[in-house]
Amino acid sequence: MGMLATIINSLAFESEIRRLGAKARVFTSIRMEPVGELYNRDKVIEALTSKTICILSGGTGNPFFTTDTAAALRAVEISADVLLKGTRVDGVYSADPEKDPKAERFDEISFQRLSIKD
Repeated sequence: MGMLATIINSLAFESEIRRLGAKARVFTSIRMEPVGELYNRDKVIEALTSKTICILSGGTGNPFFTTDTAAALRAVEISADVLLKGTRVDGVYSADPEKDPKAERFDEISFQRLSIKD
């Protein structure tokens, strides 16, 4: 459900970008033309080169991977300069702050710190 929700959101985002006068294309991780084009790294880079905003949605198309993982994977694949992530929380926490009131917010964190299991 979450993966499909990202596609629905991407279509709304694409519509707004186009309404503002910019070019935009939606790429999805699973085949769903004409809703969006199937993700293809080379097509995305080609579109970006022609100044088209590319919205990559639907996760990786594989189970057991979060949409955050997909965003990081796609960003690396296309050599993105920046990865923007929308969320309901204001940072990185030790647990889900919406479920755990004792969740600790990290102002700074390293990979090494994240890798340590308490």
